[in-house]
Amino acid sequence: MEKGIILTEDIIISKIYMIAGKKVMIDRDLAELYGVETRVLNQAVKRNLKRFPGDFMFQMSEEDLGKWKSQFVISKSERMGLRKAPFAFTEQGVAMLSSVLNSETAIEVNIQIIRIFTRMRGLVFTHKDILVKLEQLENKVLRHDQSIRKHDSDIQLVFEALKKLLQQPEMPRKKIGFKKDNE
Repeated sequence: MEKGIILTEDIIISKIYMIAGKKVMIDRDLAELYGVETRVLNQAVKRNLKRFPGDFMFQMSEEDLGKWKSQFVISKSERMGLRKAPFAFTEQGVAMLSSVLNSETAIEVNIQIIRIFTRMRGLVFTHKDILVKLEQLENKVLRHDQSIRKHDSDIQLVFEALKKLLQQPEMPRKKIGFKKDNE
């Protein structure tokens, strides 16, 4: 990548995948963004393995590889040009890469990637807030529906009682009130 070229948000976002329940970037995509070969990036990482614990970076399993390939609309080939399973870097791993790749390009690209990861995390929290509010609203509606159903059933009982009264034959009743002696 030439100095001064700014990556678009869409380009970076298109290279972030969900693998093993984590948002990650793949070694070959990161190498492309940094303007280095994948093997150069991986060599720098291997020389500094202590900086990359399992929650920063992991090598994809066959299952992870299959899930990653399924995120593409059209697969280039079965192995997608890979001789071995690629390394996946979490947000923390991408941040750590800036300490092992000392080029200006790597630093600039890392800053952009970290900003996008941060923005994405913010969107997730916003969506969680919306989901919580929707759930609260749904519970309120359900409670209201249950309350309405209770009222409906009470009203239904009143109507049933009234219908029974209306359907009963009228029985002759004694007259009430003042009676004359001859009545």
